[in-house]
Amino acid sequence: MKVVIIGGDAAGMSAAMQIVRNDENAEVVTLEKGNIYSYGQCGLPYVISGKIESSDKLIARSVDTFRDKYGIDARVYHEVTEVDTENKVVKGTNLKTGETFTENFDKLLVATGVSPVKPGWDGIELDGIHTLKTIPDAEKVIKDLDESVKKVAVIGGGYIGLEMAEAFRELGKEVRIIELGPQLASIFDDDMAELIHEEAERNSVSVHTNEGVQSFIGDQRVEKVVTDKGEYDADLVLVSVGVKPNTSFLKECGIHMTENGAIQVNRYMQTSLENIYAAGDCATHFHRVKERDDFVPLGTTANKQGRIAGLNIIGQPNTFKGIVGTSVIKFFDLTLGRTGLSTKEAEELNLPFANCSTEATDIAGYYPEARELRVKIVYRDDNERILGGQFIGKYGVDKRVDVLATALYHQMSLHDIEDLDLSYAPPYNSVWDPLQQAARRAQH
Repeated sequence: MKVVIIGGDAAGMSAAMQIVRNDENAEVVTLEKGNIYSYGQCGLPYVISGKIESSDKLIARSVDTFRDKYGIDARVYHEVTEVDTENKVVKGTNLKTGETFTENFDKLLVATGVSPVKPGWDGIELDGIHTLKTIPDAEKVIKDLDESVKKVAVIGGGYIGLEMAEAFRELGKEVRIIELGPQLASIFDDDMAELIHEEAERNSVSVHTNEGVQSFIGDQRVEKVVTDKGEYDADLVLVSVGVKPNTSFLKECGIHMTENGAIQVNRYMQTSLENIYAAGDCATHFHRVKERDDFVPLGTTANKQGRIAGLNIIGQPNTFKGIVGTSVIKFFDLTLGRTGLSTKEAEELNLPFANCSTEATDIAGYYPEARELRVKIVYRDDNERILGGQFIGKYGVDKRVDVLATALYHQMSLHDIEDLDLSYAPPYNSVWDPLQQAARRAQH
């Protein structure tokens, strides 16, 4: 059996490894548009800030490792432009030589990921305007960050925007975030986002919300950002306004996709076309709380879906159990964590919901260096089933968000949270964990 995998990062190579480890007769060909395989994209802001000394540290396995150690025909600079499903052939271009290629397959996995959205603003092609998704993207930003760059504009206040705002400030740059929406980090409720805005102000990041970019001004290089409310000097711009699945090459083959271009998959990672699978950021992700397919592109999910796709391709049935929407981010001295639904999402889904919040400390309040931790739980007000939660503080966020993510996975209620047997000692926790304190407050 010959398996062709389009994409050489998290999902694609997780699948490839499962195939070669479990089926010695399988022939695996991977086609990667770039020249770097299997790297940690989430570490890129920390390479730019200098916390991680080199982008080489992010590479889990080199192309040569896949070739020489595991026998995978791992190709670079191979961009697939068409899939002929009737004849089981992929077609594309070798970006290094300009030559076209064809590759037949018995089974195909699409793991092409996403690309940053780059709106068609006037001046978007000026030098000094960047997006961030790949190691080459990061290296371009680093090369561009010389001493002449004093003022940086970050367009978009999502996770990458926040991480990069921090990175630029750590490099001593003046930083301005311009966000079209009413708040930074829109996946948080506005009462929690207050803390994020305060942290930005505390670290001298200028924040502009409800403001839309219109164009960029400059001769060869960007000099100003023009919005619907003003003009701002900028020596460098990072555009981070969202991502789109890399699936445009599939539009003619009849594969089922969502409105945003994500490939529709079932729990076996199968698409609507026989012998074609999809996994990772280019595919849909079943959301266990929403009880429907969603699109939440994260590296953790890509690795899981890739592994499951690989096993199913070689006839070892395995199912993707779904996500609950868990994420965490460092923003200066704060950690921002969330899982499940926000109140905004619960409202959009017309669910009967309520929420409770509490101000606690990450450890016993009387123990030295206890820090504030804000907790918010969203739950159904008809049966008290947990729907989601948000956590912001200097310490202890990751622990609580993971506990609640586990609770969501198992459809637990407020009462179940209160009954959990969680670890306690003054240097690590209060007698009642902050999560349990919030749950108890909701019930009394």
